Amino acid sequence: MAAERTATVTWQGSLARGRGTFSTGSGALGDQEVTWASRTERSEGRTSPEELIAAAHASCLSMALSNILTKGGNEPERLQVQATCTIDAVDGGFKITTIRLDVRGRVPGIDEESFRQAVAQAKDGCPVSGALQGNVEISASATLES
Repeated sequence: MAAERTATVTWQGSLARGRGTFSTGSGALGDQEVTWASRTERSEGRTSPEELIAAAHASCLSMALSNILTKGGNEPERLQVQATCTIDAVDGGFKITTIRLDVRGRVPGIDEESFRQAVAQAKDGCPVSGALQGNVEISASATLES
């Protein structure tokens, strides 16, 4: 089962003063504005590739974690994943350097250590992590709520 997803960007102008818009093939995100300033300074209501990577990673990890927990007999009531993607100046250019995943979960019948292990397994096994591993430092914290 292969699935393809698309996004289209139209960019106008220079990097520093130009701007682009993108939309997704699904229609879920239409005509979102992106600029260099929204990446490296203030977002001011615009998004960035890093914010989209953070959203993709948080979504992917939550799905993987839900699957791991449910297969282990502990279906989660609620999972909340915040992903923070950092872009930084490196060697005269820019690079996405880190992604931090902060996971909170309400999962009946599981202990803190088992929850931490499930989060680590999800972090290492979700497809977005797989695409980024070896290129970006990925860390995760886990908090089990009662």
